[in-house]
Amino acid sequence: MSYPGPPERSTWHRAVAPVLEGLVDLIYPRLCCACSRPLAPEAPRHGQGAWFCGACEAELPWVEPPYCAVCGETYDGAFTNDFRCMNCSGRRLDFEFAVAACMAEGVVRELVHQFKYQRRLQLRGALAALTMKVLEEPRLAGENLAEWLLVPVPLHRSRERDREFNQSWEICQRLSQRTGIPAGNVLERSRATDSQARLDREERLRNLRGAFRIRKPGRWERVIPLSGRRILLVDDVFTTGATTSECARVLRREAGAEKVVVITAARG
Repeated sequence: MSYPGPPERSTWHRAVAPVLEGLVDLIYPRLCCACSRPLAPEAPRHGQGAWFCGACEAELPWVEPPYCAVCGETYDGAFTNDFRCMNCSGRRLDFEFAVAACMAEGVVRELVHQFKYQRRLQLRGALAALTMKVLEEPRLAGENLAEWLLVPVPLHRSRERDREFNQSWEICQRLSQRTGIPAGNVLERSRATDSQARLDREERLRNLRGAFRIRKPGRWERVIPLSGRRILLVDDVFTTGATTSECARVLRREAGAEKVVVITAARG
């Protein structure tokens, strides 16, 4: 395992937790977050099986090789060596590489939509469970991720005020709880930006330049050192990479981070 995992439970907690969980299940039966059918009593408490029934878990659109070694775009065919897709060729990106757990389609797209726009905050656990799959990627599995830092892509304060939460930070905190990898909310979005939907690649990058900065910690907050740090930049969905590249640029060039790798629940 490349990360320490959750804290060790006490003997008392290990003895009492199953009883309490059984009582809660009687009152509030666990349901599949995709089809709403009851989960089997023996379903695990953590991981994908804690959120999806067997049938729905089998249908999850996992990102499988081959995919671009930089942005994670999937391709059909048999590639035996690492390759860079056409979108990444000749393009400077400030993150090392990006990896997503699933394609943003079907049930995964619906879960992301419900989480972000319908405020179904309980789904942060499901999306975090999906995201944990990327930690098995060979380039991460060989790392001691306990020494890395989980950092969320920030929202502008006006957007976060309207939504009442930042979906990336919610996923980030759940990942930290399950893996033991520390998390830090160290970035902020310093200005609102125009919608990216109608912009081409270069326009997206210009639109985001200067939109992020290192967040100054509050009076009672612990200062998190970033210089020389390796960072897992967390978001819900990876699309063009423009936003995450700008975040990575700030982390590396302004804060001195050694390396930034982007991990997401879904690939748009």
